[in-house]
Amino acid sequence: MANISDVAKKANVSVATVSRYLNESGYVGKKSRAAIECAIKELKYTPSEVARSLSTKQSDLIGLIIPDIKNPFFPELARAVEDTAFKYGYTVILCNSDENVEKEQHYLQTLSKKYVAGIILTSIIDSEKHSNEFNIPMVALDRPLDLDIPTVTTDNRKGSKLGTDFLIQSGATSILCLTGPTTLSSTKLRLDGFLQAIEGRQIETHIIESPYDFEAAQQIVFEYIQAHPDINGIFAFSDASAIGALKAAHRLGKKIPEQLQIVGFDGTQMGEVVTPGLTTVAQNIYKLGEAATEMLIQQIEGKTILNLSKCIDPQLYIRETTRKEST
Repeated sequence: MANISDVAKKANVSVATVSRYLNESGYVGKKSRAAIECAIKELKYTPSEVARSLSTKQSDLIGLIIPDIKNPFFPELARAVEDTAFKYGYTVILCNSDENVEKEQHYLQTLSKKYVAGIILTSIIDSEKHSNEFNIPMVALDRPLDLDIPTVTTDNRKGSKLGTDFLIQSGATSILCLTGPTTLSSTKLRLDGFLQAIEGRQIETHIIESPYDFEAAQQIVFEYIQAHPDINGIFAFSDASAIGALKAAHRLGKKIPEQLQIVGFDGTQMGEVVTPGLTTVAQNIYKLGEAATEMLIQQIEGKTILNLSKCIDPQLYIRETTRKEST
């Protein structure tokens, strides 16, 4: 494979002149430009993106750090980011932190050293312990951080209240609230919405923490409902947790939705696939990923971002895990 030195030799110019031409970083005369273009064509030379990024400390790469690739919400989010980045001429590097603080920090450090143009981060770290120490364009996605960086989220409080209100209107009188990790700001906002919805109502409530994980949620719900058999409604802070709860209900012989109603939060395609179909508070997943990517690219390209915080309204998808008739 030809390299930059081969091109310079063929064009009878210096390597520095070829570098200026490739990087558009300085003056290159007409004759030299024509000779370089001819040499590139004859040698079938392809510039090394790695070498170019090392030289210019710029690239067309965007880092995307998500916490759990197994959770169906995040692959759908990643798809939206990748689609949007590709449309604008950028390529996405996907990193999965596995809900691990050390891995998240490792990826942040590694990506910043590899001269990525910017990073989209769905963090697992408490915002009070986070800092943008890498001096690189960054956007917080799904989980807000207490940093002066653009942020794209769902209105978590509004969505949680929407789901809980519907569960109560559908006849649930004893509700298990299956939260996410309590360190996450999105969990705190969803819990606020749940508490707002039950305030002043004669509703028995049970609030327990669960990872956003199908198997873990299934076991937690199975054991909890065995001990509290009168629970007739579950509001889960993720579709993964809600589907785990649905599996636990089947194991316990609970009829859905006659004996137990379930509402999730996310709006993933998985909610349509399971039987019965999952009633869920649907985030506009594609719009979240698209908006975050466009915000990041605006930063990278030096454009002004008029609104540093974008909050997207959720909507309720009613399916078979809740009763059709409200009471």
